[in-house]
Amino acid sequence: MAYSYDDQNIFAKILRGEIPNDTVLETEHSLAFRDIRPQAPTHVLVIPRGAYVCYDDFAQNASDAEILDYTRTIGKVCEMEGVAANGFRLISNAGAEGVQEVPHLHVHILAGRPLGRMLERG
Repeated sequence: MAYSYDDQNIFAKILRGEIPNDTVLETEHSLAFRDIRPQAPTHVLVIPRGAYVCYDDFAQNASDAEILDYTRTIGKVCEMEGVAANGFRLISNAGAEGVQEVPHLHVHILAGRPLGRMLERG
């Protein structure tokens, strides 16, 4: 599938420095920052610097260096935030039915309280 990237999405603007963020970690290919509407005591977003719409777009089209950096950045943020001991949730939504709000790949790292079941039957 070919993906159409909207370079006016909020994360693209953050990457260009047009919108400020509360940076947790920056790398060559990734940016991690605190969510402005946290859903848990720890709520960090990790985005690639490249123009990828969702995870499958990234997995199929990103360079090996981008994939490695992004994956390691997620791990480093988990370490920095100390979430491994009690557990955390890693979420990446894709498309309309996945309720993706921003069309730029991002994962949410959520932790710091019991998060409940991921999905209810319905």
